[in-house]
Order: sequence, then structure tokens, then C-alpha cells
Amino acid sequence: MKPTKYNIPLIIFAGGKSSRMGQDKALLPFGGYNTLSEFQHKRLSKLFKKVYISAKENKFDFKANIIEDKYKESSPLVGITSIFETLKVDKVFILSVDAPFVNKEVIDKLIHSNNRFDAVVAKSKSGVQPLCGVYKRSVLAIAQEHLKEGNHRLQSLLKKVDTQFVPFKEDSLFLNLNHPHEYEKAQKRITSI
Repeated sequence: MKPTKYNIPLIIFAGGKSSRMGQDKALLPFGGYNTLSEFQHKRLSKLFKKVYISAKENKFDFKANIIEDKYKESSPLVGITSIFETLKVDKVFILSVDAPFVNKEVIDKLIHSNNRFDAVVAKSKSGVQPLCGVYKRSVLAIAQEHLKEGNHRLQSLLKKVDTQFVPFKEDSLFLNLNHPHEYEKAQKRITSI
């Protein structure tokens, strides 16, 4: 019997500047796929009924539903605002393209946490993981307000809305591929999964 997929839409955030990597990390080859984006899309499509990619434009060489940013600035806040201005849904699960080790257990725990919060995000030893969690439409007005003020910090948004931080012991699940050495390390690790 096939496992039931989550009804909540998943949004892969792949619109970052990748300045520390020196090239667009969303387009780097990964895990036997042409790009990290395609790897994440294929992997997460097994868990979610609907998967979208949030980006500045459609730069991908595989078939995917893209939500393009509606604002010229580049930030996850722009992504969140654009998502809720585009999709008519009450909540979404957000995951950064460069977090390939976030697994079903993490996603499950976040989705099944207390439903009364505006945002439910992961927190590990290295800190809050704002691009790994559930966001509700109720954050939109405050996100739009922050955009007008030029305050693009997701931490500021999470302080302003009712947020639940869900603790996780294993920090390595949230490894972000920001630097070339992290990408190399992840490439070696992915083959052993």
C-alpha cells in the first residue's frame, strides 16, 4: 500500500543569490540528478501531493510548477509574500533547496505540531531554521508590511507572528549547502543514504 501524501503544498525555495557558493547552488548537479532543484523536487514529490518551486524566474531544465517572485528584491520574505499572493491556500510547507537531508520524520513532526500557530519552524543546535516549516496565510499581512519597510529578515517576521519553534537534536539534518566545501561534503554523504 502506498503511503498517503501530505495535502499541504510544499514550496522549495530556490531563488537565492548563492553568493557564498559563487554560482547558483539550485542548478548544481546533485544525487544523480542534473540539479539540486530536480533532486529535491523528485524526492519531495514522493511525500507531497503538490510541489512548487519559488524562484525569481523559471531557470530549471525539468518540469515543475514555478511560483515566480512578484517583487524585484531577493529574499525569502519576497518568496513567502509571492506564494500567498499566488496560491489560494491556507498553509504551505517551506523548505530551502539547499537542505537535502531534511527527512520525512522532520517534515512529519512539523506538520503534525500544534495547529494554532501562524508558523511552525524547526530549531536545531545551530539555531532557528526559518526555511524549514509550516507557514499559514495569517503571516501575509505582516510579511507585506515588512516588505514595505524594507525589513527582509525572516527572524523579524517570526518574532512578530505567533510562532512555534520545534526542537530537533540532530543538527546534520539541517546542513545548508552555502559554501563549496559543504556541497562537496553533501555529495559524499548523499551516496551513503
